[in-house]
Amino acid sequence: LDLLFDQLGSRAARYSARRMFGEYCLYRDGNPVALVCDDVLFVKDTADGIAAVAAAMAPEHGPPYPGARPHLRIPADRW
Repeated sequence: LDLLFDQLGSRAARYSARRMFGEYCLYRDGNPVALVCDDVLFVKDTADGIAAVAAAMAPEHGPPYPGARPHLRIPADRW
């Protein structure tokens, strides 16, 4: 999470993280927007999530854990 918050720079003040189910949930202004599972960032697959991620890369899709909805999957080396 330290790397992720470093990458957010001045925007990091709008974000927080909370441990959930052995991994982390990332919040923006108090709203859940992503999960960090096994050093992979899973951004919610919403119009805002796609717009935020697509500007930087072509994201992959995949579930953060079995049975979960697909998210935008971003490995740590692409944060």
